[in-house]
Amino acid sequence: MSIPGPGGQGLQLTPFRGLRYVAERVGSLAAVTSPPYDVVVRPEGLRELETADPYNIVRLILPQADSPEARHRQAAETLRRWQAEGVLAPDPEPALYVYEQRDGPTLQRGLIGALRLSPREEGIVLPHEEVMPHVVEDRADLMRATAAHLEPLLLAYRGNGNGTSGASEASGTSGTSGTSGNGAGGAGTGEPDTGGAGTGGAARVIESAIQREPLLSTTTEDGVDHHLWRVTDPADLVAVSADLRHHQALIADGHHRWATYLRLREERHEPGPWDFGLVLLVDTARYPLRVRAIHRLLRQLSPDDALTAAGHAFRVRTVDGPLPRALETLTEAAEAARAEPDAPNAFLLAGGGRFHLLDRPDPKLLARTVPEGRPEAWRTLDATVLHHALLDHLWNVPDTPEHIGYIHDSVAAVEQAERLGGTAVLMHAVGEDIVHELARQGVAMPHKSTSFGPKPATGLVLRSLTLG
Repeated sequence: MSIPGPGGQGLQLTPFRGLRYVAERVGSLAAVTSPPYDVVVRPEGLRELETADPYNIVRLILPQADSPEARHRQAAETLRRWQAEGVLAPDPEPALYVYEQRDGPTLQRGLIGALRLSPREEGIVLPHEEVMPHVVEDRADLMRATAAHLEPLLLAYRGNGNGTSGASEASGTSGTSGTSGNGAGGAGTGEPDTGGAGTGGAARVIESAIQREPLLSTTTEDGVDHHLWRVTDPADLVAVSADLRHHQALIADGHHRWATYLRLREERHEPGPWDFGLVLLVDTARYPLRVRAIHRLLRQLSPDDALTAAGHAFRVRTVDGPLPRALETLTEAAEAARAEPDAPNAFLLAGGGRFHLLDRPDPKLLARTVPEGRPEAWRTLDATVLHHALLDHLWNVPDTPEHIGYIHDSVAAVEQAERLGGTAVLMHAVGEDIVHELARQGVAMPHKSTSFGPKPATGLVLRSLTLG
């Protein structure tokens, strides 16, 4: 199925009354922020965030209790208590928020607002990954209980500015794709142009806002600088609206939360705040995103069992460590494999203090296990081959939280595999052009196929659905 363009409706980003931490009531703004819920490494990263500050946002996005019902109830009670105590307070009037992240040479700017929800068929917001029903159910229960959007999704659109890049890769880390595509994403290098003929209204509003003193500024533990500005001028809001209505966006990060937004909207029959979802919109013509892989932790599959089973259908080679060197080998193998039409996949297995490279899958195995009726770009994805040929067929590993963890950080994935006696499957990033190609065709990649970034920090601005 091919997804049509947005027509005259396009993206409708509306102002909202942001719910924010009161700086005087917390240790520091940096200490109360968190990565997105699905990036937090559990249990170590969760404990670190909980101890960083008693008001850290992780207590809302990943509450800890004996049952799902108790967790969600606890999050709702915590949110209400923090507002009653003046730890969180709403801004005085609705606004859009200009958000800037700086991480060395990487610069990203975008607009945070409440986006009108739309199904895939409208061609306005394009998902590119499948979702896991149990995750959507959990996020839906949390949103119902708190009546709040606690963290913005990351959406990418391609504006009509003259600028090229603001985001650039700080280092040549394995698992990062610099490949760019057309459509909702962009490419380029260097600092963004700050004006000129053809620059969209949203870009002009952003460039104007950053000339003012920011609403808040903080530097998180990872060294990233975060700045937030409020946009309330009616002329600026009209300029943003007029610009965005001609564009569509790709969900870069947050497929499960977007699916949750849509589910909760369907439960309501009257127009209201549930018709909109909290997002960060980034113009990738000016600030191109980077694409990294998400790795798999196979908690209950030993490295020996994994290698024995995989050896029946893949070439298996021992790879020298340490991890950065092994990842370089994976990158080289993945690039070489993609030049071979019949065997375009490569994986790095870690566990038991060793690294092994899997490549050159048996074409007969792929023909038997990978579903037909999908584009070739989908059938040859590493995530497709991993889930259908390796996990489902050779390893018989169920896709449940007890068996598979999805971890963004390769170091954390290897450390957990060593501690559990399991196996980490380290992936190479998919090309961004493939992501856009499949999204435009309406074809969803397997869940957790990509990790777009930089991701917005959680906790800088929340959206309560009870504020009107």
